[in-house]
Amino acid sequence: MSSCSSDLAPLLGGVANSSAAADYICNQFTDAGFAIDTTYLLFSAYLVFAMQLGFAMLCAGSVRAKNTMNIMLTNVLDAAAGGLFYYLFGFAFAFGGPSNGFIGKHFFGLKEVPQTSFDYSNFLYQWAFAIAAAGITSGSIAERTQFVAYLIYSSFLTGFVYPVVSHWFWSGDGWAAAARNAGESLLFETGVIDFAGSGVVHMVGGIAGLWGALIEGPRIGRFDHAGRSVNLRGHSATLVVLGTFLLWFGWYGFNPGSFNIIFRTYGPSGSIHGQWSAVGRTAVTTTLAGCTAALTTLFGKRLQTGHWNVIDVCNGLLGGFAAITSGCSVVDPWAAIICGFVSAWVLIGLNKLAAKLKFDDPLEAAQLHGGCGAWGIIFTALFAREKYVNEVYPGRPGRPYGLFTGGGGRLLGAHIVQILVITGWVSCTMGPLFFALHKLNLLRISAEDELAGMDLTRHGGFAYDYHDEDPSAHGGSPRGGFMLKSSPTPVKPKANQTATANQV
Repeated sequence: MSSCSSDLAPLLGGVANSSAAADYICNQFTDAGFAIDTTYLLFSAYLVFAMQLGFAMLCAGSVRAKNTMNIMLTNVLDAAAGGLFYYLFGFAFAFGGPSNGFIGKHFFGLKEVPQTSFDYSNFLYQWAFAIAAAGITSGSIAERTQFVAYLIYSSFLTGFVYPVVSHWFWSGDGWAAAARNAGESLLFETGVIDFAGSGVVHMVGGIAGLWGALIEGPRIGRFDHAGRSVNLRGHSATLVVLGTFLLWFGWYGFNPGSFNIIFRTYGPSGSIHGQWSAVGRTAVTTTLAGCTAALTTLFGKRLQTGHWNVIDVCNGLLGGFAAITSGCSVVDPWAAIICGFVSAWVLIGLNKLAAKLKFDDPLEAAQLHGGCGAWGIIFTALFAREKYVNEVYPGRPGRPYGLFTGGGGRLLGAHIVQILVITGWVSCTMGPLFFALHKLNLLRISAEDELAGMDLTRHGGFAYDYHDEDPSAHGGSPRGGFMLKSSPTPVKPKANQTATANQV
């Protein structure tokens, strides 16, 4: 501010009170800068929150119709319960500085907010990330989990498990953060570059879902008596595609929005190089990774199965997005294509392994978010470009960057550490929680309820009030709603009816 005034005052020439005028003008520019940055962050938060609708539609389409209302309700409660617990504890554990490298200790209940470094918009944006992690986990344990278990795990994940991880890698006090406070040492002299959360969000949600699905076991009928995989198809490809496009749209807040501010230049005044151009590049790398993963999955699955499967393509697309999320701001667009191509094969391979090990995840969430997220962390350590790293993480000259771009192996070492500590932390927290719920008979519903569907047994009725099957097969009329039944023989119009129709 003082520099702005001292530079501007001489340019005002003989204007009376030029120093005061310079101060006023600089104050106006500063206020405008805060307004622009806050508006940008709030808009990004709204986009990320819109991903909850994408998750809800994706989950609803991926389960059978008899469990639609259940999975939709869990998505609503992920956001609602996550909002309260992140407000009370989560934001403080994540960003409550000054603190130690493990966990934050200020801002409980948003006390002492707003500050210069954290405003209410920061809380809203980070809350949207926290509930995204919880939404990932809900897909892994869909169609067989008690409602109370959702409430317990979602509150614990958003209020404690996820915030601790985000503190490690995103807080200025975090022991492994690339943007750690000046004067504090960096892990392997680089810190972890997990820009928008391939590890912090996607691995956390995926590994939590992995443990939940492992402990409660596969759905009834998912594997036959011989151990062969049986495809329990979701009831609506339409909802899956709708959810995928909503998630794609929201990812433009997830990745580019993680800059938090846009009103910052990288070069001299008037240069085209600034945070705004990095935001655009990040949106481009995100797009290219997802598109490449979708096309790779399309042809890869076609070679395997002989079919063009839209569900697989949607999952492949999301896997590409999950992978590029870590390095989206520090890699070139051509590298994003490599990221998406490999992520598609990572997802295909992990799905094959899951079927072989009789692991049941209705939305492939553990494989998609956990596996592709881990690949994205490795990818960033291989392809991060020096120029972009120094722009996005300034103030540390000589910082290591990608192995394949000439930066050595220090960043790769830091990212391997990230994968290991996230896996260990989530396993040591969420694993015991799911196991305790299992032992207390609070995790899985009964076999009778599972076969009948949770919408009927737990939520008072089906999400769709119609039946498309012949009631005679069940000895009577369908319960509630109406029946769509086709005639056994075609009905032809009479001659006079045809004439009338032709006249009309």
